[in-house]
Amino acid sequence: MKAEGLKRASTPASLRRQVREWRAAGERIALVPTMGALHAGHIALVRAARRRASRVMVSIFVNPTQFGPNEDLSRYPRTLADDLAKLRAARADLVYLPAVADIYPEGFSTSVTVAGPALGLETDFRPTHFAGVATVVAKLLVQAAPDLAFFGEKDYQQLKVVTRMSRDLDLPVNIVGVPTVREPDGLALSSRNVYLSVDDRRTAPALYRALTEAASAIAGGEAVESAVGRARTLVTQAGFVLDYLEACHAETLAPIASASEGPVRLLVAARIGSTRLIDNVGVPAR
Repeated sequence: MKAEGLKRASTPASLRRQVREWRAAGERIALVPTMGALHAGHIALVRAARRRASRVMVSIFVNPTQFGPNEDLSRYPRTLADDLAKLRAARADLVYLPAVADIYPEGFSTSVTVAGPALGLETDFRPTHFAGVATVVAKLLVQAAPDLAFFGEKDYQQLKVVTRMSRDLDLPVNIVGVPTVREPDGLALSSRNVYLSVDDRRTAPALYRALTEAASAIAGGEAVESAVGRARTLVTQAGFVLDYLEACHAETLAPIASASEGPVRLLVAARIGSTRLIDNVGVPAR
């Protein structure tokens, strides 16, 4: 696609006009919701969407309702010019750039309440986070009306919350998860990695190493409690302040005590310096 081929929409009405044109032509449409500051993980979502749809839309919206009162909304990376260049190179068809007033117009007083996979983990530390995520994603799915929507597995709890919400509300969209993209040393790509100091960046891959070692031990027959406990120790010894490191059912995210209880996913959130990192890995089936 030529560079000038990336269309822009800035309002729900302009987005819907373009979607109607594509629908009239019988085209299959995908949406990749993002908050911008795009990296190779986001581009992997665009490429996955390109393989399964004839038209790919990417939304860029830094959603204020998913940030807590002391979080990084004001300093969250905003790199629109670079984002647009990456989307052109990845052959996205349209970028949706709504204003806050387009998502939350004056008098807005509705939110999506989520439970199930939203319980525990992130919610224990960011109690309003998933209500904000679910509400904005529901809005974007209604506004864009895609056939498919693509989310990264790096934010694994978010993926499961959005999947459950879409199913529960009978939204006519297929939610597709895409594997985490990592640096060569294992660090999961994240827009917030730019916050890491040089020393913290050297330490950060310890999070992934602890997860993979625990996953391998559980797959080899070690008790979940033992493997997870050792992983927690490794993370704290590396210099992280641990929020959680838990073994959960890979679909429901309910806590599990044994690999026999179902497919296992290990999820972690921890702070190094001023940066909070999250990650997760699946436990191979025995």
